[in-house]
Amino acid sequence: MKDSLVIDAFLQGYNKEHPPTGLIIHTDQGSQYTGSNFQAILKKYGAVSSVSRKGNPYDNALMESFYKTIKRELIHGAKFTTPEQARKEVFKYIELYYNTKRMHSSLHYLSPIEYEKAYSS
Repeated sequence: MKDSLVIDAFLQGYNKEHPPTGLIIHTDQGSQYTGSNFQAILKKYGAVSSVSRKGNPYDNALMESFYKTIKRELIHGAKFTTPEQARKEVFKYIELYYNTKRMHSSLHYLSPIEYEKAYSS
């Protein structure tokens, strides 16, 4: 995976959410995350890098759970005809369903958007 992919993803999320300084970005130890380009972007935007311990998948359990869910609910059995179609479907799944409608037991059975509205000050 190229570091440009994770940099673009970070910037897209950052520009959408405008988080406060001190945002924690938790990743594995992949070179695209630990490399100087991505680390410079995090520093520029006041984000803090948090990296999983080597060989410890539990450090990133939340994302692993998401990956399992998206594979089960969208990817398995899908017949995408182009990479662009796959990107669009993943985008729609996350932005139009997962974040807005899908209930999460860890969020008191609210969607992420509902939880954010209910508990933000």
